[in-house]
Amino acid sequence: MAGRFITLEGGEGAGKTTQCALLTEALMTCHMPVLCTREPGGAPGAEMLRGILLAGSVDWAPQAETLLHFAARAEHVAKTIRPALDEGNWVICDRFYDSTMAYQGYGQGADRDFISELIRLLGIKPDLTLVLDVPDPVAAKRMRHRGGDADRYEKLDAPFHARVREGFRQIAAAEPERCVLVDASGEIEAVHAAIMEAVDRLL
Repeated sequence: MAGRFITLEGGEGAGKTTQCALLTEALMTCHMPVLCTREPGGAPGAEMLRGILLAGSVDWAPQAETLLHFAARAEHVAKTIRPALDEGNWVICDRFYDSTMAYQGYGQGADRDFISELIRLLGIKPDLTLVLDVPDPVAAKRMRHRGGDADRYEKLDAPFHARVREGFRQIAAAEPERCVLVDASGEIEAVHAAIMEAVDRLL
């Protein structure tokens, strides 16, 4: 069977990392070859850029920040994602280009047409994108209970996160053939069940 590329998207507190792990485990249980990866990151050079982007030491211009994300993404695709897909693996990715459109485009006001052109030039499209959607108060509560230091995006204000959520919802509505909007406000097991129902169409 050919490889499949599945991305999980959503704002802070949506549960993407947890659901990526559960989806990976479920596919492995079905004896599918799976690679779980993340953005920004997923390749040595991309991980270096992740540190620069999330550390918060520079207030980047939106267009410059967009280009840094796509530089990391191009490296990720070339060094990790494409080779895995070519070998027949299912690739599960915690964030991909929709995050740049939502965070930099909708959240920070970067030119969306510019981002769309970078997406086109990247030359790869997920087979399925699961957009995990949670109401703003639920996301904020989860973030308050999350351990560890907050990164630069997590520290941004509530209006920013509201714009990001709306961006993801618009992205999902514009591409229903690729995107499935998943209500991620419930229990972890219920969200996982909804994700597996969506993934079943690729099996």
